[in-house]
Amino acid sequence: MSKRDYYESLGVSKNADEKEIKKAYKKLAMKYHPDRTAGDKAKEETFKELQEAYEVLKDDQKRAAYDQYGHAAFEQGGHGGGGGGFGGGGGFGQDFGDIFGDIFGGGGGRGRQRQQRGSDLRYNVELSLEDAVKGKSLEIKVPTYVACEPCDGSGAKPGTSAKTCSTCHGHGQVQMRQGLFAVQQTCPTCNGAGKVIADKCTSCRGQGRVEKTKTLSVKIPAGVDTGDRIRLSGEGEAGEHGAPAGDLYVQVNVRDHSIFVRDENHLYCEVPISFVTAALGGEIEVPTLGGKVKLKVPKETQTGKMFRLRGKGVKSVRSATTGDLMCKVVIETPVNLSGDQADLLRQLEEKMAGSSKKHSPKETGFFDGVKKFFDDLKS
Repeated sequence: MSKRDYYESLGVSKNADEKEIKKAYKKLAMKYHPDRTAGDKAKEETFKELQEAYEVLKDDQKRAAYDQYGHAAFEQGGHGGGGGGFGGGGGFGQDFGDIFGDIFGGGGGRGRQRQQRGSDLRYNVELSLEDAVKGKSLEIKVPTYVACEPCDGSGAKPGTSAKTCSTCHGHGQVQMRQGLFAVQQTCPTCNGAGKVIADKCTSCRGQGRVEKTKTLSVKIPAGVDTGDRIRLSGEGEAGEHGAPAGDLYVQVNVRDHSIFVRDENHLYCEVPISFVTAALGGEIEVPTLGGKVKLKVPKETQTGKMFRLRGKGVKSVRSATTGDLMCKVVIETPVNLSGDQADLLRQLEEKMAGSSKKHSPKETGFFDGVKKFFDDLKS
């Protein structure tokens, strides 16, 4: 019995591209697959015809031979030069997994398992505040897996190469029939790789990678802060058998500073001043990351007063914005006073005693409030 034209079987024109052919096959295969037709022999034969047509038309070389010689190209001794007839030993259902692998979890045909990318790595680096603000280049040593040099990551002994797996014929998956259902499983021989290494590289024992400590140069950009991380693409673990390497993430932690506290782009510090400077005013020096600057303290300054020095903070790593330096003055009470010094303070206090409301309004207001509180409790 003469075979039906492959283009006619799939319902596509002779000018159809690979995408159209695949779409047509998928639609018809879903309709005629034996798992969906409950033993209907006629529909099973139709499905085999569809599969045969798709097997030829999806392959450029087979399609060209078919267009020139028709079905004769795939017969024994035919012009196609294949010598083995249609199917190449693929068997029933071989390409069903290629089309429907996303539905059934299979991976037949071209759906071989992808090479497993190497793992990402993290390296913790601790910086001073100065280095984090200004940026720094440093070298780090990272223990990891790298591609084996003798076999160039293939895992095969130099001068040899991996062979196509004879169990799955390079597909990485095998199909098991269970009643009406076809189950796709990872090939137990090659573990889904589709290839088997007969002569393994002695350096990496067939893994394609070896342990090594790499020395890398890392440029820390100015303005980084705790929690920021820098990605070094392809500097993670090498994958097995030549698979791509993962990435390396350099995790930044900024040490506490003896003077400054950072909050995003702003810096905060406490500056002690004498009570004389606070009372009479004066000029003091305050530290910044760029050196000392002068700060004018007005008279009658109270402890806790915050002064803002604009542009003396941190320049953001993500923008051109520079934060401010916030200086909080703290009045320091004199210690280790001599007798004469203590007498002078007492004399000052005596002279101010009659006008405490004028010289110490907060103190006077506070105790007036306390007195009123207890008077209210009595009434």
